[in-house]
Amino acid sequence: MTTPSIPHLDIESLRHFDQVIAAGASSMRGWRVQSVDLTGRTSVLLRLMPAGSLFLGCVLEETAATWIRDGGGLLFPTIPALPFDPYRGGLYAADELYSGLSAGYEATPDAQIYAWSRQHDEKGDTSRTLAAALHDHSIADALHELPEDRPWIGVMGGHGIERTAPAYRSAVLLGRSLARAGLTVATGGGPGAMEAANLGASLASYDDAAVGAALSALAAAPTFRPSIADWAATGLAVRRDFPGHGGVSIPTWFYGHEPPNVFATSIAKYFSNALREDVLLSRARGGIIYLPGAAGTVQEIFQAVTPNYYGDAATQIPMILVGVDYWSQEVPVWPLLESLSAARPMASSIRLVDTVEEAAGLVS
Repeated sequence: MTTPSIPHLDIESLRHFDQVIAAGASSMRGWRVQSVDLTGRTSVLLRLMPAGSLFLGCVLEETAATWIRDGGGLLFPTIPALPFDPYRGGLYAADELYSGLSAGYEATPDAQIYAWSRQHDEKGDTSRTLAAALHDHSIADALHELPEDRPWIGVMGGHGIERTAPAYRSAVLLGRSLARAGLTVATGGGPGAMEAANLGASLASYDDAAVGAALSALAAAPTFRPSIADWAATGLAVRRDFPGHGGVSIPTWFYGHEPPNVFATSIAKYFSNALREDVLLSRARGGIIYLPGAAGTVQEIFQAVTPNYYGDAATQIPMILVGVDYWSQEVPVWPLLESLSAARPMASSIRLVDTVEEAAGLVS
């Protein structure tokens, strides 16, 4: 006998809660209410049947909490003394992660959460592990809710490329070309090539003169060393001058030395790097473009290669490496890819090109 499924309803704001009530709800079965302050809605909650409901980190009066527990609902309490909300209902924005930047990067939520994560690593506290896992689950859920009307194209590359470098400008133009072709640019969310691709996506509606102006302004802080605050503040100023949709970024506090770039519109920041890598690569079904990079980029190449290697012709994801000399000689990944792909469906999914224009043409 098959158990019937329960319709699922996510409620992530008080406004949404009130809308559902106004529509005539009488039962909370299937509700998942996330990080909502319901202290002013006790009388409403007491009129609803709580069986089958789930409340994650909500603020409730004790009368309402008892009603829900006794009636078959499930309550996950708030976790005290955390610099983040483990039950958050949406992705991050740059303004949230860099709030308080005028007082220095150390004052921002991004820096404080990273500091907390380092303490968690050192102490091995189970409650901290649970908090991080709950947070990453919430981020994955919020990421799943993003519209998928535009194919995702992953852009990977080194975090060390300075804003004044020709390679940075090339990555900006790549991101702009992809966004103009109706694609969603998705990056690992860090500086360098990743920032450039998100910036390019945000400049999709601007001409070359605007690109030049943005790059000139960014040149005032070409890298995030020695000052993340200067680097981020310069980027935020450029974003205010040239607003646009910068695509998606999926960074991680595992690499805390790499601050998140400010140009992605939606930022899905994880604690777990393994989960973050898997999500990023699995969502980029339109293809992945690899600009020159070091160990992190090489890891991303081979993480994506594995499902292509074992997959059939229908499951292949295009993988385009940019930089013939770089990937053939300096970091000789390409010869190994060719060897692995021999006589396999994967051979049709890998390409090595010399320019970002060629790469964009293969996925647009």
